[in-house]
Amino acid sequence: MRIVIKVGTSTLAHQTGRLNIRQTEKLAKVLSDLKNCGHEILLVSSGAIGMGVGKLSLPERPTDIPTKQAAAAVGQCELMYVYDKLFGEYHHNVAQILLTADDFEDKTKYKNFSNTLNRLLQLGALPIINENDTVSTAELGIGDNDTLSALVAIGAKADLLVILSDIDGLYTADPHKDENATLIPTVSDMDEYIMSLGEGSSTSLGTGGMKTKLSAARLVTDRGIDMVICNGSKPETLYDICEGRSAGTRFTGKKQ
Repeated sequence: MRIVIKVGTSTLAHQTGRLNIRQTEKLAKVLSDLKNCGHEILLVSSGAIGMGVGKLSLPERPTDIPTKQAAAAVGQCELMYVYDKLFGEYHHNVAQILLTADDFEDKTKYKNFSNTLNRLLQLGALPIINENDTVSTAELGIGDNDTLSALVAIGAKADLLVILSDIDGLYTADPHKDENATLIPTVSDMDEYIMSLGEGSSTSLGTGGMKTKLSAARLVTDRGIDMVICNGSKPETLYDICEGRSAGTRFTGKKQ
């Protein structure tokens, strides 16, 4: 399968912004093993700003655009260094792709992106994709990596999008606030009830939340691509997903 996997800041970093070494190492090991199985893996990775916050010893995630962009510039270097080191240990090459909204809206740029992506996969590389936060802003850019991962999945003609989150999947209510909330294992219709279950982010380092994940699900399922939301603290869950076992919440793509 061709699988796009999105990992959020809350999975990659501690609340300090510093790298969660154990989690990142586990993720790299599982993704490397999935590649060894023959799957094509594309990783959409958040974490640049969060890591930059830690690297620059900032007290909290910045709110002004220049500091966000500065943190992203510093953090992206560390992020790719870590990925290159970890995947290199399993003999896999990584490639960095930084995108803006214009790369999806301009036909020539979009074609160039698609061609590069396909060639990287043919060469056996593992593309690591992020929004170019050093030049993008929320007002002008894609805004969040849930949406970015959906656009990448559509552009790459992926078979599956997996969003690794800080929650096990989509619940009937916020499980942090409602003890009666239950996990929804399968969603076949992105109706208004499902969309209403979206809430804001539960982490101070990341952007987005369940609302952006549901929007991403609507985007990809409309194109016939399945999507799964599962807990990023358990990367081995990806084995279950790839082998067809139930895990997290699966949003089924519409039959074309």
